[in-house]
Amino acid sequence: MRKRNVAILFRLNKKEAEALDKKVKRSGLNREAYLRQLISGVVPRDAPPPDYYSMMRKLHKIGNNLNQIAQKAHVLNVVDVQRYDKEVRKFNEAVRKITEAVILPEKNESWQ
Repeated sequence: MRKRNVAILFRLNKKEAEALDKKVKRSGLNREAYLRQLISGVVPRDAPPPDYYSMMRKLHKIGNNLNQIAQKAHVLNVVDVQRYDKEVRKFNEAVRKITEAVILPEKNESWQ
């Protein structure tokens, strides 16, 4: 059985439908997902550029390497651990901010 079993039919004029389709296409979502996000009080963002995901994979690999180096540095005590940890935190914060800015939908405060 479907989780979503309430069908809602409403009509748009041609201009409204074109505007909706344009926004849906830019978001990379389907119409239903786009409208569900709007109903939930968030505005879907445009889909990220094609190279975003490969760029983020590279950043995550770098972060992984930094963590491995940090583990070894802690064991061998050969690096300024506090400074290194501070830089890793900055790196992780940058990745989080990029993700928020590019991928996560924005809260629509006026919708609640």
